[in-house]
Amino acid sequence: MAPPAGYVSTREDAAARVAFLFSDIVLSVQPSLQSTELGFNASLSRMVRQKQRGLVARRGTFPTVRSLRYNADPFAAALDELASNTFVSITAPSVSVPAAVPLLAKLARFPVVIHVSMSRAFPDYAEITALRQLGFTVLQSFSLVEAQDMAIAAHILAIRTGKAVLHFFHQNPAAPEESPVPVEDVSVIERVFDRNSLIRPDHSGNPVGRNIYWNDAAGVPFDAKSGTAETTLPTADDLVRETETTFELVRTATGRSYKAFDYHGAGNADTALLIFGSSAQQFISTIASAGWGEVYSKVGVVTVRVYRPWSGSRLLSVLPKSVKRLGVLEQLHRQTTKWGPVLLDVISSLNQDLTKPSPIPVVVGYTLGFLDEKTIVQALRGIIQNIQSEAPIQNLLVGSQPSHSVDSAFALKLPELETAYSKMLYNVFGDKLSVLNALDKEDAGIAKTISGNPEYGFGAYLAREEELKAYIAKLTSAVKEGVLSAETSELVSRWLLLNSESSPKIAETTTKLIAQLESESSEVAADLLKDKALLSPSSSWIIGSDAWAFDLGSSGVHHVIASGKNVNMLIIESEPFTARAAADASRRKKDIGLYAMNYGNSYVASVAVYSSYSQALQAFIEADKFDGPSIVVAYLPYKEETDSPLSVLQETKKAVDTGYWPLYRWDPKTATDEGLPRFELDSNALKRELKEFLSRENHLSQVARRTPVFGESISGSYGSEVRSQQQAKAKDAYAKLLEGLTGPPLTILFASDGGTAETVAKRLARRGKGRGLGAVAMAMDDFPIEDLGAEENLVIITSTAGQGEFPQNGRNFWEAIKTSTDLDLANVNYAIFGLGDSHYWPRKQDKIYYNKPSKDIAHRFEILGGKVLVPLALGDDQDPDGYSTAYNPWETALWTSLGVDGVGANVDEPPPITNEDIKINSNYLRGTIVEGLNDESTGAISAEDAQLTKFHGTYMQDDRDIRETRKAAGQEPAYSFMIRVRLPGSVSTPAQWLAIDDLADTNGNHTFKLTTRGTYQLHGVIKKKLKPTIKAINVALMDTIAACGDVNRNVMCAALPYNNALHKELSTWATKISNHLLPKTTAYHEIWLTDDNDKKTLVAGDAVVDFEPLYGPTYLPRKFKIAIACPPYNDIDVYANDVGLIAIVDDDGKLAGFNVLAGGGMGTTHNNKKTYPRTGSTFGFVTPENVVLACEKIMLVQRDFGDRKDRKHARLKYTIDTLGVDVFKGKVEELLGFKFDEPREFTFESNIDHFGWTKDERGLNHYTMFIENGRIENTPEHPMKDGLREIAKVMEGEAGFRLTGNQHVILSSISDEQKPKIEKMMSDYKLDNLQHSALRLSSSACVAFPTCGLAMAESERYLPIFVTKLEAYLETLGLRHDSVILRMTGCPNGCARPWLAEVALVGKAYGVYNLMLGGGYHGQRLNKLYRSSINETQALDILKPMFKRWSEEREEGEHFGDFIIRVGIIKPTLSGMTFHDDVPEEE
Repeated sequence: MAPPAGYVSTREDAAARVAFLFSDIVLSVQPSLQSTELGFNASLSRMVRQKQRGLVARRGTFPTVRSLRYNADPFAAALDELASNTFVSITAPSVSVPAAVPLLAKLARFPVVIHVSMSRAFPDYAEITALRQLGFTVLQSFSLVEAQDMAIAAHILAIRTGKAVLHFFHQNPAAPEESPVPVEDVSVIERVFDRNSLIRPDHSGNPVGRNIYWNDAAGVPFDAKSGTAETTLPTADDLVRETETTFELVRTATGRSYKAFDYHGAGNADTALLIFGSSAQQFISTIASAGWGEVYSKVGVVTVRVYRPWSGSRLLSVLPKSVKRLGVLEQLHRQTTKWGPVLLDVISSLNQDLTKPSPIPVVVGYTLGFLDEKTIVQALRGIIQNIQSEAPIQNLLVGSQPSHSVDSAFALKLPELETAYSKMLYNVFGDKLSVLNALDKEDAGIAKTISGNPEYGFGAYLAREEELKAYIAKLTSAVKEGVLSAETSELVSRWLLLNSESSPKIAETTTKLIAQLESESSEVAADLLKDKALLSPSSSWIIGSDAWAFDLGSSGVHHVIASGKNVNMLIIESEPFTARAAADASRRKKDIGLYAMNYGNSYVASVAVYSSYSQALQAFIEADKFDGPSIVVAYLPYKEETDSPLSVLQETKKAVDTGYWPLYRWDPKTATDEGLPRFELDSNALKRELKEFLSRENHLSQVARRTPVFGESISGSYGSEVRSQQQAKAKDAYAKLLEGLTGPPLTILFASDGGTAETVAKRLARRGKGRGLGAVAMAMDDFPIEDLGAEENLVIITSTAGQGEFPQNGRNFWEAIKTSTDLDLANVNYAIFGLGDSHYWPRKQDKIYYNKPSKDIAHRFEILGGKVLVPLALGDDQDPDGYSTAYNPWETALWTSLGVDGVGANVDEPPPITNEDIKINSNYLRGTIVEGLNDESTGAISAEDAQLTKFHGTYMQDDRDIRETRKAAGQEPAYSFMIRVRLPGSVSTPAQWLAIDDLADTNGNHTFKLTTRGTYQLHGVIKKKLKPTIKAINVALMDTIAACGDVNRNVMCAALPYNNALHKELSTWATKISNHLLPKTTAYHEIWLTDDNDKKTLVAGDAVVDFEPLYGPTYLPRKFKIAIACPPYNDIDVYANDVGLIAIVDDDGKLAGFNVLAGGGMGTTHNNKKTYPRTGSTFGFVTPENVVLACEKIMLVQRDFGDRKDRKHARLKYTIDTLGVDVFKGKVEELLGFKFDEPREFTFESNIDHFGWTKDERGLNHYTMFIENGRIENTPEHPMKDGLREIAKVMEGEAGFRLTGNQHVILSSISDEQKPKIEKMMSDYKLDNLQHSALRLSSSACVAFPTCGLAMAESERYLPIFVTKLEAYLETLGLRHDSVILRMTGCPNGCARPWLAEVALVGKAYGVYNLMLGGGYHGQRLNKLYRSSINETQALDILKPMFKRWSEEREEGEHFGDFIIRVGIIKPTLSGMTFHDDVPEEE
C-alpha cells in the first residue's frame, strides 16, 4: 500500500531519496532492467519524473538515475562516472556486493555512498563482512527512521572524509509494514550540510580539496589550504571521530542520537549478546518483556551501528562492567572459517583492554540461524544455558539451518530476449544439446549464481569427461572378459571404435547398443544401462553473458580456452551500439573473440542472429564439429529485457553495418591455400581492434590482404574525421562559388525530405542570381556551422518531418545551433520560410507539430541575436495554392528587404522534370540505367533511372534503420534494391521457389517476401548483384518486367485450393491478360539478359525495333492493377483493383465468364481530401473469350484520359469519377464494339485465407500455411525458410506453391502418398502451427521500415507486436476464434489494402497512426477515419472497449465492421468520394 503524500514507508525508499539529493548520478543496481518499480528504483524513478532538484548537482542540472543489471559488473560504471568528477551514489541488493569486491576496493578511495538492502527474509550477513578489509566506513540502520538518518549521515560522512561509505539495512519482505515517516526535510539537512562549501576538481585535472576526492590512485588526499598532497591517510580513529561528529550533526538536525554501538538491557547484566543479524530486534523485545526469574531477564544485547571502522573502545564503553560472559551471534549462511569475523573483532577489542584491571569476559561464538516469534524464547534459553556452563561449546547453531536460496527477484534467470540463441542451439542439436551451466538444472545445495558461471560449467564438462572415461573402461572390460553376448560385444566394440574416431555414425550404433543391452538379462548389462546417457554423443555448451569479458585472464573463459578441451562457449553481448561508452579508458571489458584468437587454439566466431541467421547457424555447426575449444560471441543488444525484437533488430543492424560488431569465423585447424588458418569475414565492416589483430599477427596478415579493402570512411571510429573533411570540401566549394559573384551574398540553407523545400531553395537561389545577388543554396547539414556568424544574409527553408522534426539533412545543423553557447549572429540578417500541413495533426494537443522546425529555428536565431530580414512565414498545404499562398508574398518581401525588388528578375527557370518527361525521354525505358549500373563510385543510380527501373521490376531503396548512423560516419545511405517478380496467377513451381530462396541468400538479405499481390519480392540486393539476380529469375522461367511502374502489373488470381480445375483455368486467364498487356520494349532484355559477351538472350520474342502498340512512349499515367476473384471467397480484394474480375461459375461448375469492375484503388495522401481510396464500380459481364479485350480497352481509356499533370490524381479511380461511370464505361464499350452484359449474381463470404488441409476434386491435397505478413525467413524460434526449402526439394508430380493475396502460401497438389512425408517435415520445422488467434490469422501488413522510402511508421515488423498486445485481451472476451480483418501500413499509399479492413492502422509518423474502422469483412466496403494521430497505448485503449461491446451485443454472425456501424460508433463509407465525410468528432 502506497504511503500518504510526503511520507516514505520502506527503508529502501528512505535511502533512495537521500541518495538522489546527494548525487549527480545514482547507479541503481537491479535484478533486471525491467524492474523499474522494485526496491530503491521506485523512489528514484519517481524523483526523476518529478524533476526534483538535488543538493549537490551542478547548477542548472538535475540528478540522474542509471539502472544496471546486478550480474553485469555494475560497479565498474561507478569508476567511469567518477572520472567525470561527479558525485556518485549506488543503490544495490546485498546479493550483488560480494562479487564486486575487487571493484569496491578501488571505490573505497572515493566519496561514494553505497546503500545496500538485504531484501530477503533471512539475509546472509557474510555479504557485509566480506567487505571488512576494503577501507569502507560501514553503517547499519535498524528501522525506517534510522534508514533515513543513516543515509544522511553516510553522505555527509563521505563528503567530510573523502572516503567511501556503505550503509546497509534489512528490508524484510515478509515483515509487517512499518509506519510511514515524513520524507527528509531538505531545510533541516541544509542546517548541517553547507552545499556552498563543496569543491569540485576542475577540468584541467588539477587536484581538489580533501573534502571531495583523493588526489591520485593511491588515495593521497590533497590539502586545499596548502596546495600540497598530504603524506598520511586518515587513521581508523580519525574516521571514528568523523563518524561521531557526523552523528552529532544528525542529532542537531533531527533530535535523534546515535552511537557506534547500542546496548539494550539491564545495567547490571552479567551476560551480554552482541548480535550481528536480522533478528537483533526480536532478541531485544523478548528480553525486555521477560518475566521475573526468567534465565535471560538480566541479559543485555549489543547491536552494531558502525561496523567499520571497528572501535573496540566504543564497544567496551557501552558494555556494563558487570558483564562476565559475552556471546557473539553472527548470521552467516556458511561458516568458512573456524571463528566468525565479528567474533574476531570482539576478541581483538578485548585484547586491547588488557592493561585495565577489570576481568575479561568469556567470549562464546554462535552461528545465528533463522528464528521466529515461536522459537526465540527457546533459542535464548539455549544460548544462556550454553554460555553459562563451565565449558561453553563454540559455534553452536541457534535456530534452523539457513536456506541458501536467493530472493526470487534477484535469482539468476535468462532474459527472454536471450532465448533466441538457446532456441537456435536446440533447433540445431536437439536432444544432443547439453548446456553445462543451465539455470534450470537440479544442482543440490549449489546456488544458481555459482552453477550459472563458466567455471562451474567447465567443471561439469570435466566431470562428465571423467565419467565417460570410467564408463569406457567398463565397456572395454566387459568385452575383454566376455560377460556379454556376442552380438552385444560386437556393438560395444563398434561403439568404442566410432567414439575414438569421433565419427558422426555413432548415433545409429548407440541406438542399437542400448536396445541390445535392454534385451540382455545379465547384471553387467543392467549396470551399463544405468549410465546409458553417456553412450549418446553430446554437444556441450557453456552459455553466458558479456559480464564474463571482465578480467579474462582469471576467468572461467580463460580456463576453457587454455584447457584445449572440446567444449563450446556461447557468450552473449547485450550492450546496444547506441548506448556503448564513448570512451573507456580502463578498457576492462575485453573482446573475447580477439582474446581467443590470440591464444590460437580455439574456433572463434562472431555472430548476430538479427543480422544473419544463416551465418549464426553455420557458426554453431562449425563450432560443434571443431575438436577443441570453440568460442561463439553473439550479439543481442537491448536496453531492457522488455525491448521488442524490432528494437533489437534495429540496434543489431547499426552495429553490424558500422563495423562495431563484425561477423566472422576463424578456424585455426582448417588451412587456406597458403596454409594459413581460415578466416571468413561475413560482414562488410571491421572494427578497429580486429583490423589491428589481422595486421599484427604475421600468419593472419596475409589473410587480411585477401579480404576486401575497406575505406576508412566505413569505420564508425573515423566518422568525425570524415564529417570534418566533408564540411571542409563544402566550405571550399562554397568559397569558390562566391569568388565569381559580384552582388551582396545570399546563403540559402534548406532541410528537405521529400524534395519540395530543396526545390524552393534552389529556385530562390536562381532568382537571387538573376537579381544580381551572390546566391548559393545547400543543405543545412552541408554548411560549416562555425561560419554561420560570418554570414551577411541568410535564408532558411525547411519542411516538417515526423512529429515536428527537422528533415534528415537538417538535423545535425539544428542540434548544433540548439545547444551552442558561443554562436553570435548579431551581424547576420535572416529570413525563414517553413513548409507544413496544418491538418496533418488535427488534434488540439498536436497543433504544436505544425511547421515546428521553422518556428524553432526562428526562435533560436532570435536568441542568438540575429536580425530579421522578413518575418517568419509558414506555408500550408491546406491553403488554396498550397505553400505558395504564403510563399509568394514572403519572397516579394525578401527582395524588397534586400533592396533588389526593382531589379530585373527574368531568369530562365527550367521547368520541373516530371515522370512524364522521364518516360518520354527514356527511349522506351532505357534511360541511363546501364551507365548507372556500371558506376562503381556509388551504390545508387540516378533519380531519373530510379523511376525507370520500376518498369523493370525493381525499386532503389536504402536501409533506414542505419541511415542516420551512416550519415554520422560520413557514408552514403546503404543503398540496395527491391526486386519484384511478375508471377501471373500467383503459381510457382518448386524449382522457382528454390531459385528465389537461393537468390535471397546469395544476393539478398536472406529473406524474401510474399506480397499482397501474390508474388515474390527480394530485398537488400546491392547494385552490383542487381543484374545477376534479375537474370537468374529469368533463368528460372519467371521475370520482373512490369512488376512495377506505370503499366499493368502482376495479375492476381484466387487461390482456390478446393477446385483445381477452376483454379487452373482462372490462372491461365490471368497469365493471358498479363502477357497481353506486357510492354513490348526490348530494353528489359538488353539491360538484364545479356550474356558474358553482352549479347542479348531473347526471352520474350525477337523484336528488334521498339514499338509500344498499347502503351505508346509515355505508357500509362499511373500504375494499373488487375485481379481475378472467385466467389464465395474474395481473397484477392477484387474491389481494390483498377480492374476487378469476378469469376462466374454456372451450375455445372464451368466458368461462364466474369463480372467486370473498374476504378478500384487504395492510394491516398494524408489530409488531402482530393485523394481517397475507392472500390471498383460494376461495368457488367463478359464471356471468357472477351475478358482480355475488356481489360485492354479499360486500360486504353485510362491511358488517354488519365491525369498526367498531377500524379496524385492520375489513377483510374479519379479518371472514372471525373468523367463519370457511365461516360467512362461508354468509352470502353465504344472501343470494344459491344456493350457489357448485365452483371451476374454472386456472393462473397470473406476475404481471408482458410488454413490447413483441404482436398480438391481430384483427391489431391492442399495445405494453406500461415506466413505472418508474408516474410519468409529463419528465426531462432521458427526456421521457416529452411523448412519450406526442404519441402520444395522433395515435392513430386504436380506439387507446387500458390501464393495468396493475403501473403500466405499454399502447398498445392500434394498426393496422398506424399502427404505424410510433408506433414512430418512441417512438424519438424514448426510449419504446422495454426494455433494462432483468428485476429493474427486475419492480419496483414506492408513492408514499411526499414527499406520502403515512403514509410512514415513501422508496419510489417510492428504489427505482430501490436496483435500480441491485443489478442490476450480478446481471449478473455472469448473472441480468440472470431476473425477480424486487421491491417497496418506505414503510409497511406495502401499496399496492404488497409482501407478495406475492419480495423486498420495507417502510419503517419514513427509510432503514430490513423485508426480506421468499419471496413467490410468481405472486402466490399471502405472504412473511415475514427481517430487521427494516435499511439499504441491510445489505439489499445480505444479498441478494447469496442471489442468488449462487440462480444456482448453482437447479433448472430455479425462481423466487427458491421457491428460498429450498426451501433453508431462510425458511419459507413458508401463510396470513395464520401470517404472523408462524417468523420467522428475528436474527443
